[in-house]
Amino acid sequence: MDYVRLGTTGTKVSAVCLGMMTYGDPGWRDWVLDGDAAEPVVRTAVEAGITFFDTADMYSLGASEEVTGRLLGQLFARREDYVLATKVFMPMGDGPNDGGLSRTHIMAAIDDSLRRLGTDYVDLYQIHRWDPETPIEETMQALHEVVRAGKARHIGASSMWAWQFATAQHVAERNGWTRFVTMQNHYNLAYREEEREMVPLCLDQGVGLIPWSPLARGLLARPAGDRSTTRSTSDAISDSLYAAGDHPVVDAVGAVAEDRGVPRAQVALAWLMSRPGVSAPIVGASKPEHLTDAVAAVDLRLTVEEVAALEAPYVPHPVVGHS
Repeated sequence: MDYVRLGTTGTKVSAVCLGMMTYGDPGWRDWVLDGDAAEPVVRTAVEAGITFFDTADMYSLGASEEVTGRLLGQLFARREDYVLATKVFMPMGDGPNDGGLSRTHIMAAIDDSLRRLGTDYVDLYQIHRWDPETPIEETMQALHEVVRAGKARHIGASSMWAWQFATAQHVAERNGWTRFVTMQNHYNLAYREEEREMVPLCLDQGVGLIPWSPLARGLLARPAGDRSTTRSTSDAISDSLYAAGDHPVVDAVGAVAEDRGVPRAQVALAWLMSRPGVSAPIVGASKPEHLTDAVAAVDLRLTVEEVAALEAPYVPHPVVGHS
């Protein structure tokens, strides 16, 4: 396993991040694994050298953080041996202050996340989305205080418009507050709209990309139209992100994979890992073999001709994933 810097920070992470949304409470989504079922998958990740794990408070409404904290505590000898990321923003209750990025919610949410995770700090505390109802000055100051209190080592952001991200960074710099070091954005071979503004901004600012949905929620790992998995038949979000117009890209991935004699997932991940600014894609895995493909992709080097073939079928998309 290769280890890379998280953006321009001194913190090093595995070149693959394991997304923990898949583990928690099956009652939340029918493709989610409970703690016992998740254990062999996460163990495989640890044995493969993965040290970077990403969850969120809203995944399984807190159960994902609980499973994540328990399993990582069992599988690593020291807390310092892994890099742990979680998020804040989505509603965690019915109260008026149970969501968003207000100071009130952030201060309560970080303590709740740390309790569920069973740790004193997270390495990366991320805002899950932009909050149009809270002044960004309030949000950035609260996040700065979370870092100053030792409850987070770094802060990061997730899908939003580039102008919003630039505004947040400017507010932090102007006031001497902590700046974002990562952007967790929607980025894969089937959705490349981030290359227009967000990726160049992050490259200019030294912000590391840790893309979500690197396999387009499984679309790039199967033949076009394949609905053979539980998630592919029940994931309404996937249907809102991707459509039949993406099938030529899926076919291109299949062609390169066949020529190489490797699974499609390896090809799609290898492409994303080679993109400028990408620190580590966040890979979901419900089976140990999913991790085998992800780890193998680290060492797969695509040729210039293969990259061109993979990128050629892309067509512009409406911007999705910001809400």
